[in-house]
Amino acid sequence: MKTEELQQQNNMNLEPFYQALEDEPKLLEEAFEIVLEMVSTDPKAAKKIAHLIKEDFHGLYKEVVALSKPEQGQDNTPSCCGGH
Repeated sequence: MKTEELQQQNNMNLEPFYQALEDEPKLLEEAFEIVLEMVSTDPKAAKKIAHLIKEDFHGLYKEVVALSKPEQGQDNTPSCCGGH
């Protein structure tokens, strides 16, 4: 009996939730912030999410990598220390 209840919970229709996220940009932003907060407090979750993004959301991964790189033509070494 308990197994059947768990299966029903797992199969519940999430379409209204997804539709609400699509219809209300602020709700989507808040949901995303909650997920990021959860990930930032759990290193294992952070690693799993990073792997998921790299493997399944390559466009997002490429954007994050691009933002992580220093701008072209700039060096991280200060000019006072012979950067070029």
